[in-house]
Amino acid sequence: MIKIAAHIGKELYKTEIESANHKIISDEPESAGGKDLGFAPKELLASALAACTCITLRMYANRKGWDLTDIKVEVTFEKDTTENKSKMMRNIQLFGNIDEAQKARLLNIADRCPIHQIVTNPIEITTELN
Repeated sequence: MIKIAAHIGKELYKTEIESANHKIISDEPESAGGKDLGFAPKELLASALAACTCITLRMYANRKGWDLTDIKVEVTFEKDTTENKSKMMRNIQLFGNIDEAQKARLLNIADRCPIHQIVTNPIEITTELN
């Protein structure tokens, strides 16, 4: 189980986010009334997919002993409010001495990263007010 706590005070949209071992700041951009002090919440969601994809591909390539020297993942996130639908586009760049078969396998493995699995399957959210 992962437990994350978020706290917002009077400083408009600046939100402090804590896990057991780390702290980050989330905020809205100035164009939305924030001070742009950290990732916006939608950026955090997209960054979770990008980071998880990188880590999953690195773990797999390392296990296989493949000469994958660098992995770059770019995620674009957009929300279509007219259709109440969200879309993520993930672009993966692989560097190193790997062949086409290895690249195809890594593309398949990317879809198995835990965050990809979470966001492409139903999520149940329950809310309690204390």
